[in-house]
Amino acid sequence: MPDSAWLQGVLRKAVAAVIGFMLAFVLLVALLITGFYMLVNAATLALSPWLGEAGALAATGLSCLLLLALFFYRMTRPVASKKSVREGKRQSPASPVDVIRDLVRNNPLEAAAAAFTLGVVEQSDPRLKSLLLQGGMVLMKEAEAEQARGEETTDAPASNTDAPVT
Repeated sequence: MPDSAWLQGVLRKAVAAVIGFMLAFVLLVALLITGFYMLVNAATLALSPWLGEAGALAATGLSCLLLLALFFYRMTRPVASKKSVREGKRQSPASPVDVIRDLVRNNPLEAAAAAFTLGVVEQSDPRLKSLLLQGGMVLMKEAEAEQARGEETTDAPASNTDAPVT
């Protein structure tokens, strides 16, 4: 049974991590909004000698509206189901490495966040490091075994099925 001092320390660390994440997120959002504001201001100032101040404001406003419409169009567009995507490819079953590659390709931000988190945690936990290395070795061995099986099936001589049986 964990003692209360240990539990309080864990809770403090968890609360500090959540608060730190929230502060970092708010800071990044504020920087992003400020960056967009400065970019729009710079575009307006750059276009004002050619279009005048009102024309420059109209051009930057229209471009912002078009970007916003494109963003919402992409967000509301239906996503192709995995079944239809796999039927279109008509490939053999994917290896675990291919599945991981597809996950990373389809979810790049989540993959980067997971890799960063594992990198930070892995530095301080030798057991997790050995577990991750073992898992990676298993995946690599499975991928090599599947490649070897694929090469064996393509290199195997074809049997003569047209010959009459005697």
